Amino acid sequence: MSITKSELENLRDKSLSARDFSYSPYSKFRVGAVLLTESGEWIQGANVENASYGGAICAERVAITRAIMEGHKKFKAIGVASDLSVVCSPCGICRQFIREWSTDIPIYLFTKDGKYTMQTIKELLPLSFGPEHLDTEKVEAETETLLEV
Repeated sequence: MSITKSELENLRDKSLSARDFSYSPYSKFRVGAVLLTESGEWIQGANVENASYGGAICAERVAITRAIMEGHKKFKAIGVASDLSVVCSPCGICRQFIREWSTDIPIYLFTKDGKYTMQTIKELLPLSFGPEHLDTEKVEAETETLLEV
């Protein structure tokens, strides 16, 4: 799925501005994310920490959770930005969370200066587990083609 130049610019700007909502007093590592829904809505998220560290939630999961609560389940793209000069990729939990909704969603990873690279969740999480794997017959038929005899 591709996005327009205007959508890409908005994705960049909204990902970068979402960092301003980060609550990261412990790590000082701000992350912002934005989802572009198939209906054209923009939903931002930012990482939120707490003193126990383990109870923190990443920006990507905040954005997706907000989107689901607002009735969106189909996404055109996701953007992620941090304060780094290099791109920051979603953590493993976020990759699995994103995977729940799509295998081919483009994920635009932005540097603090707005430079980017794009990867699909399939590239970031190969041979992933998703909702379709709960259909055992289908999974066994697909997996059989991957196995060597």
